[in-house]
Amino acid sequence: MATDATAEDTADAATPARVPVDVERGLEAILMIADEPQSIVRLATALERPVAEVRAAIDRLVADYDGVAGTVRRGFELREVGGGWRFYVRGEFDSVVRDFSLAQSPTRLTQAALETLAVIAYKQPISRGAIASIRAVNVDSVVRTLLGRGLVTEAFADPETGAIHYATTDLLLTQLGINSLDELPHISPLLADGSNGFDDAR
Repeated sequence: MATDATAEDTADAATPARVPVDVERGLEAILMIADEPQSIVRLATALERPVAEVRAAIDRLVADYDGVAGTVRRGFELREVGGGWRFYVRGEFDSVVRDFSLAQSPTRLTQAALETLAVIAYKQPISRGAIASIRAVNVDSVVRTLLGRGLVTEAFADPETGAIHYATTDLLLTQLGINSLDELPHISPLLADGSNGFDDAR
């Protein structure tokens, strides 16, 4: 019969100790496959390293990719968005990537969907009826499309009327490359006297 010490040695042999990885290279590997921003805490947990060490490594990577201290400025950048970090195409290469993406996958939001998404983004939380009033068209199918794409969500239902109110999701922030809705461009200068239901928009 094996002793406790022998049993522990056997278990250790069956489960090899994890080999420590270089923090910066580990961050690159994780962020390369991440489809949403990763928080510092989550990255630190994955790498089994202190938060402060991971934060410092993030800062070094950002500086490296940005071409600080003579390094090559990359076509991508490491950006903090929506409470986490993720790789993004650098702004000046947006047109190149857009053309490539459209050639590979021509499916994109229709003009009607984009207009409806803009209404929700600036007026949220907002009901489907209010959206239709602003756009002066039926928006049922468009809202379903946006829900299916994960760009909007059902925020709550009005307790009196039962009308569902919609709001944008963190995915929209991620797609736009911003941290919060406060970073949306001001729409007021684009409107004539705050018309079409946007009288209280920024």
